[in-house]
Amino acid sequence: MKFQRLALIGCGLMGGSFALALREAGLVQTIVGFSPSDKTRQRAVELNVIDQACASVAQAVQGADLVLLAVPVGAMHSSFAAMRDVLQPNTLLMDVGSTKCDVIAAALATLGERLSCFVPAHPIAGKEVAGIAHAEASLYKARRTILTPLPKTGIHRLQAAHDVWAAIGSHVSTMTPEAHDATFAAVSHLPHMLAFAAVNALMSQPQGAAYLDMAGPGFRDFSRIAASDASVWRDILSANQTEVLAQVAHFRVALDHFEAALKQGDAAGLQQLIQQASDVRSAWTLQAGNACNKASEN
Repeated sequence: MKFQRLALIGCGLMGGSFALALREAGLVQTIVGFSPSDKTRQRAVELNVIDQACASVAQAVQGADLVLLAVPVGAMHSSFAAMRDVLQPNTLLMDVGSTKCDVIAAALATLGERLSCFVPAHPIAGKEVAGIAHAEASLYKARRTILTPLPKTGIHRLQAAHDVWAAIGSHVSTMTPEAHDATFAAVSHLPHMLAFAAVNALMSQPQGAAYLDMAGPGFRDFSRIAASDASVWRDILSANQTEVLAQVAHFRVALDHFEAALKQGDAAGLQQLIQQASDVRSAWTLQAGNACNKASEN
């Protein structure tokens, strides 16, 4: 398996790491890239992430047999529309979006007869820091990548997508788009939102800065994902609004239980709630394919 031309749409952490991984594995001959920022495109060339910077999505995709769409989910629709007329019938097109139902809806609305090229993907990887300068070839190694194929996705196209991610070290699995979005609302999107809210709540208090000065490892570990990219997470939370709000409702009920125990002075009830969570967390282990050291799940 070797591709002649990879078109990287979005020269940031995720796209750049994919390009570097393919280059390191010897799976691609030429890598071209487009980002809206000319500075970003030139930096990608300087760092040897891409061989050539392109001035538009269409220019990058023209003649490519592999396209990776690594833009915020809010930019998927316009990106699909810009590449539709130049996609080759046999091109493998994938994205790295953290939500899938909205991305697939955008593809359905724009790609027309080239819809069969598209295999939606979500690598569970990332960092708190964004940008092409932080891209690394090892980002996807020993990480899970989830594919959410469409009904029109052919078995050979799906297998090709599986093989690409596996070749750069990912553990690949498949889900329906609906199951994907419900799952990641629970284990990623809500936790990120809670971390953002907790930090904002702390700093909204008159003594917030002084409290923060006293914070230790517990606060560091809990709040780590609050340092994630704001525009990326704005798009993720907005795109998966229904599932995130469903998880907010579950969380509110759980928080109400803690609040009631405190107000009632119910020490035994409070301990039971804590123990219940402690038992679940102690029994849980990070599944193979999701392990990481510093990365923030997207």
